[in-house]
Amino acid sequence: MSDLRKIIIDGKEVEVPISMTLIQACEQAGVEVPRFCYHERLSIAGNCRMCLVEVVGGPPKPAASCAMQVRDLRPGPEGQPPVIKTNSPMVKKAREGVMEFLLINHPLDCPICDQGGECDLQDQAMAYGVDFSRYREPKRASEDMQLGPLVETHMTRCISCTRCVRFTTEVAGQTVMGQTGRGEDAEITTYLGALIDSELVGNIVDLCPVGALVSKPYSFTARPWELTKTETIDVMDALGSNIRVDTKGREVMRILPRNHDGVNEEWLSDKSRYVWDGLRRQRLDRPYIRENGKLRPATWPEALDTAVQAIKGKKLAGLVGDLASVEAAYALKLLVEGQGGTLECRVDGAKLPAGNRSGYVGTATIEDIDHAGRIFLIGTNPRAEAPVLNARIRKAWLAGADVTRFGAAVDLTYDVIEGGADRAALEKLVASATSDGPEAVVIVGQGALREADGEAVLAQAMALAEKTGGRLLVLHTAAARVGALDLGCVTDGGLEAATKDAAVIYNLGADEIDIAPGAFVIYQGSHGDRGAHRADLILPAAAYTEEPGIFVNTEGRPQLALRAGFAPGEAKENWAILRALSAELGAVLPFDTIGALRKHMSGAVPHLGDIDIVPENAWQPLAAKPLGKADFRYAVDDFYLTNPIARASSLMAELSAMAKARGQSKIAAE
Repeated sequence: MSDLRKIIIDGKEVEVPISMTLIQACEQAGVEVPRFCYHERLSIAGNCRMCLVEVVGGPPKPAASCAMQVRDLRPGPEGQPPVIKTNSPMVKKAREGVMEFLLINHPLDCPICDQGGECDLQDQAMAYGVDFSRYREPKRASEDMQLGPLVETHMTRCISCTRCVRFTTEVAGQTVMGQTGRGEDAEITTYLGALIDSELVGNIVDLCPVGALVSKPYSFTARPWELTKTETIDVMDALGSNIRVDTKGREVMRILPRNHDGVNEEWLSDKSRYVWDGLRRQRLDRPYIRENGKLRPATWPEALDTAVQAIKGKKLAGLVGDLASVEAAYALKLLVEGQGGTLECRVDGAKLPAGNRSGYVGTATIEDIDHAGRIFLIGTNPRAEAPVLNARIRKAWLAGADVTRFGAAVDLTYDVIEGGADRAALEKLVASATSDGPEAVVIVGQGALREADGEAVLAQAMALAEKTGGRLLVLHTAAARVGALDLGCVTDGGLEAATKDAAVIYNLGADEIDIAPGAFVIYQGSHGDRGAHRADLILPAAAYTEEPGIFVNTEGRPQLALRAGFAPGEAKENWAILRALSAELGAVLPFDTIGALRKHMSGAVPHLGDIDIVPENAWQPLAAKPLGKADFRYAVDDFYLTNPIARASSLMAELSAMAKARGQSKIAAE
């Protein structure tokens, strides 16, 4: 029997897989079917009944198109293709009836509802509903849930589509939401009023088709039609989630995910979604010069002149921070190397092999996780390092994949096979590994590569990928790292060798390290964080939403970020500051615009010009080296406070404190 079948939808014949539901077949035919409960990434609930269609020759009543497959359709009397109607009088009457029922208890608070203007119920009531109601009784009301500082609830508006329940259970892996009661008493709630312990809670706001779940920080600050929407890339982790930044005037009002099946599907971590209040606080908006131990405001000419006096004739070292775009890193590389200096982007001490892309990126794509039957996690806690990637691993686990972990026991939201916490356990598995079995993906974290034997651990991970016939994915924690490695911003011997005997250190946003006293430090960044506290000269720069740039994600995919707003005060774009400084130094960089910079850069590293394409990496295994004895440690201790923008956010500080409180052991009677 063929896997494809011909069906006729509203007079149009299409050929679709028999495993498709009717709602999917209608979408493929270009016919819109309204829905509230159906979502293509969640299980089918079939409880809103808005997607009713007429199946000709079937039962004399409309069928729920989300819960019926093409294989369930019967052919016509002479074997003609089955016929589906989505706009017949039967369907129209059924939809009007369903909409009338949905609006029976729905409050008429559209003017003050934060979902107004982007509400599915509002849109579909206009398109498919009727302009009257036969219901005259009082409307019911429900108590609101307390879901913490991210999600505000108005449960009287809830239409029981259960999308939030299915998301938290299936994707986030937290079984704390459900529906209690029956009939008029039915309501969505959490178990004993518990908070949802997940880094993906904000996604239920996007999923809610009405105003029952809305974003608490964004609430009552703007309407959707007032916002300027910019499609860009997230830099809070190295996954490179596709996002949309909504601005009102100069201010970022909210951040939403964009669909990209190859990267983040349509999910976004809470840090990426809610970090925008950190873009307003502790900003560097003018240059500063340290005199007699204190920073004083300065003008740009004064600051650039101070930088020139400091750099000329002295040994210079450049550091590329975690949030720097590829363009900024390239401009710094040309500037520092033009002065005979050294450069390093592996500021966390990770032993990533320069020039070997299969060693510092791997050969796997993020999508490979979906098809994997075996997943090996080496020294990584993906739930803290990339929560959206962790949800993808959970999806593979739900599909039957075995996940083996080498490292300390932490809750990843799915069951794992404990391989052991130390290096010896990894070595033992590699020795006995075979290619017999399902497809394998080996994921190695930065925590495993930061130790003294990081290169040996990476060699073992590559050997495991080879022996299992699988692919390797190096999970980075910094959005800038892969792009800077592609550009060759490295020094043999790492950070210590790069900064040794350096009289001047040019720090491009590296806030996660302590620079020893002695050297003159020029800090270029957006926030008054650790790097600015150590600096002798501060050059204020734009944050990731305030300049265009290319970021290469953890699988090696270059992605283009666009500018959503402008930097505050006198802060400038990163590449422009370096270009201006090069002119003052008398070693002018060979570009005047960001377009010219990209052209020059893609001439040196061609794949950086291929936006949204993952290059194939030639496999170059590392030679085996002796491993240490220590247990694996994870790279991220506090998910919510990993970079200066997050540390400037009051909301991230609150979430971090709540996570710490949850992690403390309970005492009796609690």
